Amino acid sequence: MNHTADVPGTTPHPVSPARPPELLALPGGAALRRRRVADAAAVNAAVHANLEYLRPWMPWARSAPTMDQTVEMSRAGEEVWDTGTDFMYVLGTDAEPDGVLGAFGLHGRIGPGALEVGYWIAGTHTGRGLATAGARALTAAALALPGISRVEIHCDEANLASAAVPRKLGFRLDRVEDALVTAPSETGRKLIWVTTG
Repeated sequence: MNHTADVPGTTPHPVSPARPPELLALPGGAALRRRRVADAAAVNAAVHANLEYLRPWMPWARSAPTMDQTVEMSRAGEEVWDTGTDFMYVLGTDAEPDGVLGAFGLHGRIGPGALEVGYWIAGTHTGRGLATAGARALTAAALALPGISRVEIHCDEANLASAAVPRKLGFRLDRVEDALVTAPSETGRKLIWVTTG
């Protein structure tokens, strides 16, 4: 995870005095729900099943996480939610209420007054609009928080599927930044998409 809390000598500050909803309904019976430690087994299974699909773009997908690592990540997700610096969600459906088809987050790592939307979808569920619907719901939830006036989506220039999401949602391509290559398919050119509502 890339949280302010991981940087020695810093104290995480809440991004807003409020918190987003713990459940966000999406079209077609899908929903984003706050990630809990109880989701660890389903998250671990989803990551293992999609590791080859995720590896080109996700630095954390170099190797399969152990169950203990996934439990710890889920516990950390609960803590940062309570602290108010990051808000982690899992994607599920009515058909699989305890299953995990992807993960989403609102991350407070980009400075005051802003949140970054992150997401991944299981390879078998791409092309159904779930990433777009989830990012739309999180963008609206973020902009409804007191003190949040900007939402960003970051992705590598070569990740066309990920870049399609902010484009569909009407985000503006604000800039392209040089970045460290942290995953096999990255180019080192990061697209920064921005919306203010």
